[in-house]
Amino acid sequence: MGELRLEELSASTIVAANTLSLKPGQENFVAPVSFSIAEAYVNPTTAWPRVVLEDDEVVGFIMGNFDPDARNEIFRSCIWRINVSADAQGHGVGRFAVVSLADEARSRGFDRVTVIWETGEEGPEQFFLRMGFTVIGETEYGEQIGELRL
Repeated sequence: MGELRLEELSASTIVAANTLSLKPGQENFVAPVSFSIAEAYVNPTTAWPRVVLEDDEVVGFIMGNFDPDARNEIFRSCIWRINVSADAQGHGVGRFAVVSLADEARSRGFDRVTVIWETGEEGPEQFFLRMGFTVIGETEYGEQIGELRL
C-alpha cells in the first residue's frame, strides 16, 4: 500500500471521485459522490469535500459538514458521505479519511463528529463501530445516529 494523503476535491480529482467502485451490495447504502459534490456547491461555507489519494490515485472520498449554527446539532460536525474504492477497502483508507475529518473538526473547536447510517449486512455499521462511534439515537427513518467523541 502506498502513502495516503487528503486533498480538497478539485477539477483534477472530481471524475475519479465520482466513479469510485463499490463492492456488490454496497450501492444500497451509499449515495453517489455526485450528490455530495452538488451539496458542496450549495453549501460552500460549511461543506468539506475531500478525496483520499494513494500515491496519485483517488481511492476514497469523504465529505464533512461543519456548521456550528445548524439547528439540528447532529449536523454541526458530521460526516455526510464516505466512499472507499472496492479495491482499497480494508487497507486503512476509510480510517485515514475519518481520522482526518475528526482532526479537522477538533481544529475547528468541535468536541464530536456524528454520522448517520443505514443498517444492513453490506452496510457501514461495523466500520463506524470499529472507528469508535457509538449509537446515540435513530432517525425518523430508522437509520442509526453515531457519535465519535473527540
